[in-house]
Amino acid sequence: MFERILVPTDGSGPANAALEYAGEIAARENLTVHILHVIDTDADPADASEPVTEGREWAGDTGAPVIDEVHTGEPQEAILEYAATHDVDAIVMGTRGRRGVGRLLLGSVTEAVVRDAAVPVLVVRGAAEVRRRYPLETVVAPIDGSRNADAALEQALAIARHHDATVHCLSVVDVAPVGIDDGNDLRLERLEQYAQQVVDDGVQQAEEMGVDAVGAVQHGSTQRQIRAYTDDEDADLIVMGTHGRSGLDRLLLGSVTERVLRTATTPVVTVRAPVEE
Repeated sequence: MFERILVPTDGSGPANAALEYAGEIAARENLTVHILHVIDTDADPADASEPVTEGREWAGDTGAPVIDEVHTGEPQEAILEYAATHDVDAIVMGTRGRRGVGRLLLGSVTEAVVRDAAVPVLVVRGAAEVRRRYPLETVVAPIDGSRNADAALEQALAIARHHDATVHCLSVVDVAPVGIDDGNDLRLERLEQYAQQVVDDGVQQAEEMGVDAVGAVQHGSTQRQIRAYTDDEDADLIVMGTHGRSGLDRLLLGSVTERVLRTATTPVVTVRAPVEE
């Protein structure tokens, strides 16, 4: 599935939660773990020693190969540059971190990495309510037919096949953004038909890969339905794109992904479609 994962850390609770989950993955998958601590250019490098040591201990307990480094600069820029230059194939991050000179994993930094990373980003909240089970049994893939959702579905299917897990292809009909309030509105019927077709196509794609799949169409607020469905199915992971369609056919928005990252009760893998040339 992955061979080299990058885990930015600052010693905060959410960062440690991400590192612990990454360590669990590494222990079972024999991955190489890159631990990166980013400090401001005017900060004392000694400030990074404790978080780096803690990170090495977390990962060292797994028996996986560990590479740890301290870099200076803007956190998101340093993280993205490191990922690009060290050929990592996934980034694992917490959603919040400490403030002040040592600040790294603030929500805005994670969201910036999610938006711009060329590789999947596995986001882990440090809240007690978050299920961080591994290996995986149930994966939820919110889809809407967009390029980014299609790329996310491919990733979800690859993960599910690796774990022999079940993928739930979920499409949400959210009428609020397009101002539909009449249950008989033909536009609603159009959205429902489109969502069902997207789900059917996703299930067919999974079955062609030999992956068990379930299809579901839900109605309501997209981010709330994603969380509710994930909780109802006791899922282990959400895999979703970072942007979706626009206009009447809109089902998933980039902002929806960011809201899911802040509230999900499972880790979330975000995927960006390759840039078209």
